Amino acid sequence: MDLARPCWPALVVASVLTLVCAVAAWVSAGAAGAELTRGPTRAELHTAAKREVAERWRAWPAGSVFPAALPYAAEQGGRERATRIGISPRTDCAASVDAGAAGALREAGCLAVLRATYIDELRGVLVTVGVVALPDEFAAARAKAAFPAGGAPAPGLRPLAFPGTVSHRFTPSVRQAASVRQAGPYVVLTTAGQVDGRPARAVAEQRPAIFAFAAEISERVLVSLTTPRMPDCASKEWRC
Repeated sequence: MDLARPCWPALVVASVLTLVCAVAAWVSAGAAGAELTRGPTRAELHTAAKREVAERWRAWPAGSVFPAALPYAAEQGGRERATRIGISPRTDCAASVDAGAAGALREAGCLAVLRATYIDELRGVLVTVGVVALPDEFAAARAKAAFPAGGAPAPGLRPLAFPGTVSHRFTPSVRQAASVRQAGPYVVLTTAGQVDGRPARAVAEQRPAIFAFAAEISERVLVSLTTPRMPDCASKEWRC
């Protein structure tokens, strides 16, 4: 018996397996290299754009969230502008709304409430605009449900007054109208009252038309915050 005779079938199988493994490794390496060097897919770009929208409340300068002036349609026709009086440095959720709505914001995962106060062009009406930042669109829809849809000011956004300005008398009792809007991960609230500081209960004749512009300027703030921009991989602003 020739004990030195090699087992060719076993050697052939081993050689084939080695070749298959080598080819598989080469293919895997090529695929990994292609994955690392390829550009982002359309779906990845949309995901990045959505993420950028969700971060605008903290990434944008305050003046970009709340422009110095916001145009609106005047009650008697034409165009007018609401002028910004000031922006709050505080962003706490509970302190920015009435107690009746604070719990709902907490349950929805409120991240921050940004507030700014504007005055209409005729300088008779004050409006505080509040941007509520939530983790996602579902949470924002839940938070929106905590506020009256018919224009009642409470429970709602607390007015923001600035001492030494025409807004210094803008207290919760002055509120006469409100609005609520939602898109994406944001809810934008408004609360409005008259500059003279009259409590709402002391106003003999309600004039909802003079407060209508508040909803319009809040819509402008909301559209600016939620309109997506597709990433531009050639720009330093984006990392692709």
